[in-house]
Amino acid sequence: MEDVVIVEGEWGWIEEIATTYVVVRIWDLRRLVVPISYFIEHPFQNWTRVTADILGTAFLYTDYTVPVEEVRQELHRVLKTTELWDGKAWGLQVTNSSEHTMELRALMSAADSPKAWDLRCLVREKLITFLQQQFPS
Repeated sequence: MEDVVIVEGEWGWIEEIATTYVVVRIWDLRRLVVPISYFIEHPFQNWTRVTADILGTAFLYTDYTVPVEEVRQELHRVLKTTELWDGKAWGLQVTNSSEHTMELRALMSAADSPKAWDLRCLVREKLITFLQQQFPS
């Protein structure tokens, strides 16, 4: 009960387990009723089987003039200012590049998936603001 799962592409919590079905409470409060046989016959993700902690990512796309180390330092500063970050893991890497842009991946850990979602949104917004203010060109 209350395990976080992804079933049929939907993210939610196990709300009820009956003899013939399982009710998954979807993040937007809909209920997905799934036959118990589904869990035997199909793979599904369980994000909290052992622990609820999770890694989250936020991607930014910048030009080559942006100094990666300064963005990395700003990410760490942002993480240290919020209780959403559990303090276990973080990082910023260039994960791809194209003719005109770098793909920056910010990695961060959180105690559970709802906190990870909020943390990812916060980090993305703060880093965009940082880039707009420090490197407007």
